[in-house]
Amino acid sequence: MRPASNLSRNVVEANFTCESRECENTTGGLILSQVFVLDSNKQPLAPTHPARARLLLTAGKAAVFKRFPFTIILKRAVENPQCPPLRLKIDPGSKTTGLAIVSDASGEVIFAAELSHRGHQIRERLGKRRAVRRSRRQRKTRYRKPRFRNRRRRKGWIAPSLESRVNNVITWVRRLMCLCPISAISQELVKFDLQRMENPEIAGVQYQQGTLAGYETREYLLEKWNHACTYCDTTTMQLQVEHIVPRARGGSDRISNLTLSCEQCNHGKGTQDIRGFLAKQPQRLERILAQAKAPLKDAAAVNSTRWVLYKRLKDLGLPLETGSGGLTKFNRTQRDLPKVHWIDTCCVGESTPQRLVSKGVVPLLITANGYGCRQMCLMNKRGFVRSKPKTAKKVEGFQTGDIVKAIVPSGKKCGTYVGRVAIRASGSFNITTKAGTVEGINHRFCHPLHHVDGYSYQFARRMAVPPARLSGAGLPATKSDE
Repeated sequence: MRPASNLSRNVVEANFTCESRECENTTGGLILSQVFVLDSNKQPLAPTHPARARLLLTAGKAAVFKRFPFTIILKRAVENPQCPPLRLKIDPGSKTTGLAIVSDASGEVIFAAELSHRGHQIRERLGKRRAVRRSRRQRKTRYRKPRFRNRRRRKGWIAPSLESRVNNVITWVRRLMCLCPISAISQELVKFDLQRMENPEIAGVQYQQGTLAGYETREYLLEKWNHACTYCDTTTMQLQVEHIVPRARGGSDRISNLTLSCEQCNHGKGTQDIRGFLAKQPQRLERILAQAKAPLKDAAAVNSTRWVLYKRLKDLGLPLETGSGGLTKFNRTQRDLPKVHWIDTCCVGESTPQRLVSKGVVPLLITANGYGCRQMCLMNKRGFVRSKPKTAKKVEGFQTGDIVKAIVPSGKKCGTYVGRVAIRASGSFNITTKAGTVEGINHRFCHPLHHVDGYSYQFARRMAVPPARLSGAGLPATKSDE
C-alpha cells in the first residue's frame, strides 16, 4: 500500500485529529490507543503516542499509511530499530474474538480490538442457496444419479461458517504483524472443556483441588445462562451455582443439572423440586428444562476451531503460548480487573504481566462484512430473478464500502460528510454517515479515506472502565459475572 497523496493525507490528518478529540470527550478526557509506525521500507517500528504521531504528520516527517488501525509511515529509513517485546493475545469466540497487543516488559496495553464474525450469516445464506437449488432441481423432471459418493472432503476440512471465523483471526494476525513488531502470540486454546465437566475424575486431583478448580465450570454456566439468574432474570446481584434437581432429592453434580441463581432465589428454592417451585410459572419451567440439556452451539463452534486456529498460528513462525478460559479468568480476578471482553484478552496465558496498564485504551470494534456475493441477480422467495445483473464493481475509482470524505461547496447539500459510500454508475453516490444517508453526492467532491477491505470499523463509544478506576496500576473489580 502506498502512502496517501497530499490532498488525501491532509483530509485524513484533519479527520484523525477530530476523531481523537471526539473520543477524548466521549471517554472523559482519555486518549486513543497508540499509533502504529512504519519506516520508509515498511518495516514495523515501536508504536508511538497519538500526540507524537500528530506532530510528525504536521511537520511533514510522516504520512498516513492506513486508517484502521491508524498507521503512519515515516519518510526515512530506520536502521537497527530498538523495539520492546510485544505479545499479541487472542481470545477466540463464536461471535466475537478479542485481540490485544501487550508489552511483556511494562505491561502496557498497546492496542485492543473486538472482532465480530459473520459465521451465522454464512450459515443462513448457504441454507437459502441450498433451498433454491433444491427447488430448481425438483422442477426438472429428468433423473440425476446421486453424486454424494464421489465427493471427498480434504483432510482438516471444517464447515464454511467455522472456516470464516478462523480466516478472520488469521487475517488480522497477519495485518498486525505487518504493522507492529510482534515477537510472540498467546491464544486461549480451551474455552469450555466439556469432557472434564461431564467427567471431572479424568482431570486428576491436581486440577480438582488446585487454584483453578471451578473456574471452567462457572465460565460455562455463565455463558449458557446468559449471565443472569435462571429464576428471576436479574443481572445485578451476585450469582451462585445451583442444582436444578437438589442433591437432597438425588440430583447429581453433572453440568446438565447445574444452573445459576441469585442468593434470594437460591434460598427460596432450598431443597424443593423445581416443578413445585415454579408451579405458577409453567412457561419459565418449560424453558429451563429445555435449556438445561440443550447443547451450546457457540461452545461447540469454539471447540471445533480451536486446534485448527492453533495449527495455523503455529505456521506463522512465532512462539505460541496457550492457556485455558479458567486461567484467563483467574488472571483477571487476581489483578482485580472488570469483566470486559478486551480486558479478558489481555489476561490470556501465563505470560500476563502482574501489572497491566490499560489507561486510555479505547478498543476498536471490527465487524466482518465480506466482499459481497458472486450472485449476478437477486431472487425472490420463490427463486425467480427480481433485479438486473451486476454492473461495474468500481466507478470513478470508488467501490461500495469505501470510507470517503465529501466536501460539497454549494447547493442544497452543502457541507462535509464522512462515511461509507454506495456507488452508482451515474457517478452520483450515496454516503452513509452517523446522522443518516445522504443521496446524490457527485464523485468529484469525494476523497478516499479508507478502501473497503471486507470489514467495518468503529470505536467503542461507551466508557469501558470508569475514569476513577484508571489512576492506579490495576483496575478495581466490578463483578458483573459473579
